[in-house]
Amino acid sequence: MTRGNPMIDEEDQEQPKVLLVDDDEVTLLLTSIALRERGFAVTETTSGERALRLLGDWLPDVVVLDAVMPGLDGFATCQELRNMPGHESIPVLMLTGLDDDASITRAYEAGATDFFVKSTQWSLLAGRLRYLLRSARTRIELERSKAKLARAQDLARMGSFDWHKGASDLGMSVEGLRVFGMGANDRVGLRQILRMMPADERVSFQYLLHEVWRHGSVLCLDVKIHLHDGRQRIVHLEAEPEFNEHANLIGYTGIVQDVTDRRLAEDQIKHLANFDTLTSLPNRRQLFQRSERAIEHARRLHHGVALLQVGLDRFKIINENLGHHAGDELLIEVAHRLRNCVRHFDEMLEGHLDLQSTRSHRNLEAVGRLGADEFVVLLPEVSDPDEAIATAHRILDALRAPLTIGGQECFVTASIGVAVYPAHGVNAADLLRHADVAMDLAKSQGRNMAQMYDTHLASKGRVRLDLDTALHKALERQELVLYYQPKVDVRTHRMVGVEALMRWQRGDQLVSPADFIPLAEATGLINEMSLWAITEAARQAKQWQIQFGFDASIAVNLPSRLFEQDDLVERIEQILCREAISPRALELEITETGLMKDLQGVVPSLTRLNQIGVEISIDDFGTGYSSLAYLTSLPISELKIDRSFVRDLGETPQSSAIVSAIIALARALGLRVIAEGVETTEQMNVLYSLGCHICQGFLFARPMPAAQIATWLSDVLNADGLPRVSESLTLPPVSTLS
Repeated sequence: MTRGNPMIDEEDQEQPKVLLVDDDEVTLLLTSIALRERGFAVTETTSGERALRLLGDWLPDVVVLDAVMPGLDGFATCQELRNMPGHESIPVLMLTGLDDDASITRAYEAGATDFFVKSTQWSLLAGRLRYLLRSARTRIELERSKAKLARAQDLARMGSFDWHKGASDLGMSVEGLRVFGMGANDRVGLRQILRMMPADERVSFQYLLHEVWRHGSVLCLDVKIHLHDGRQRIVHLEAEPEFNEHANLIGYTGIVQDVTDRRLAEDQIKHLANFDTLTSLPNRRQLFQRSERAIEHARRLHHGVALLQVGLDRFKIINENLGHHAGDELLIEVAHRLRNCVRHFDEMLEGHLDLQSTRSHRNLEAVGRLGADEFVVLLPEVSDPDEAIATAHRILDALRAPLTIGGQECFVTASIGVAVYPAHGVNAADLLRHADVAMDLAKSQGRNMAQMYDTHLASKGRVRLDLDTALHKALERQELVLYYQPKVDVRTHRMVGVEALMRWQRGDQLVSPADFIPLAEATGLINEMSLWAITEAARQAKQWQIQFGFDASIAVNLPSRLFEQDDLVERIEQILCREAISPRALELEITETGLMKDLQGVVPSLTRLNQIGVEISIDDFGTGYSSLAYLTSLPISELKIDRSFVRDLGETPQSSAIVSAIIALARALGLRVIAEGVETTEQMNVLYSLGCHICQGFLFARPMPAAQIATWLSDVLNADGLPRVSESLTLPPVSTLS
């Protein structure tokens, strides 16, 4: 607060401003001149009344008052000055000719900051004034700092306290009293704080205080309190010991802080980090922590731990048909049923194992959610694996009961995998992985069942993983090869085509397609592999045309999912163009099951392929569920009788009847018919007698590398070394069903 005064020159603004009050005009003049010479900006007045009028709208840096003046003397003027707003802390120096103790005491009682005996020692007076100004600045800065600290403590809901040995009350700051819901004039003691705490926490708090005092250690903890208005708060206490010069503990000094909001936020963050938001069950992170702690207990107490991984069997169907909201309802209900099957504990005891009771690990038992439709049950103490299996069956029984989701009654079952410490793993990661393997086995064996982990499953899983990894690199390493199996017309003993069969040359091992084709289909690699096979077959057809005049077609199997690619026909056209071969040199085989899986999506591509001259064959015919109405309109050229019907020819009349019906159907539709899997002369004779003359199978040739086809033609066909149809059978005309 600094207001201007017209009696002061602008050039003196940086000088300390002094109000000099003295009724003796000579003394006033001499003192004023001396102070100005020493760097002060002086304003003079001759009475206390005039001084107070000046101070009504001006605030100097220091006031110098003569003690004895007529009218309002220096003592009374000082008292009046101190009652003026904004002047409570201004430094006041009392000038007096008196040196008795009574006058000095009266000056201080009136509110003077200091006194100075009148003399002509002007340097001493100037020095005293500068000291007062420096002290005033220090006090102002201190007050500002205290105000800032108080404001910061108030914002942080923090206060300070001290306690000394033998005292019943705490020396609590105003901010500290606010933390406990008290006013500035209230008193607070340890007993009062104890009464504000929950009854079940008082004993442990008293014990902790006793131990802290006994060891002279630092106190740092959070306590719950109930304020007088009924609110529940969490207060952080932190205090350090104080010692006397003899190193004896004499008390504590510290801070108190209301951390309720912070603790609530921390608890919320902790809950989000450890619990599933939908079901409120422990999530993967907390399950892992619980499992590791349970295993540590089991290692010390020599018992078992079981992990049960529960996967719902029909969740996807319900989720897709009733919607995600219904799916969430289902998961919440399943979580509720699972919790009822075990002694579920939401909270996990904190602290070191040695500080807990020997049976505290039982509080780790819980159901958790891994994600999607998978849950995990942790049993922290089992005497044998049968205990875990019994719990799994209890869960299966609980889930069998019908439930109503989205107004629709439905049923859900589960597949459960069980892994037990220490037989199936010595850490949580191993147990969880092995329980997952066992659950997958339960699903593959029919679902709605529990399966204990078997070490043989792990080796199979590792082999599959290794195969999966290697298959991804097989194309870039050029490890895939095509083997070719001839198709033979038994009437003319001529090769009328070949089928390209994919093989995987993995080092020295030739991997069977039965081992890697399903894996390729599951991973999506089958599309890229099939396009590679078409390219390789086209290249081989061109090479054989040059080598020995090959004029038949090479059949390549196509997976139905390849037809999902919009540019399939264009890519096949590009391959034919690049290799410069006729479309008739390529035949594409699609299984009957694959055809019927997405008939509407496949037919347009088949039609376009047929239009450019590529022939289409239906493989494994008779094993699917074809609609005869569709067969009449499909752009196909050939039906291939599945080997399962050929195998029993000559042994069961049913097989002959089915084959005969397929041949009759092909004849009626004007299609070629070929039988695969022909391995005996008897099968060949029956097929021939039924009207099928094109055969493929081990009886004629096994699948072989491309380089061996020319040799086979020379050694077998030209040498007339193929099996012949029995002479007792009547040979039909060559043109029939060719």
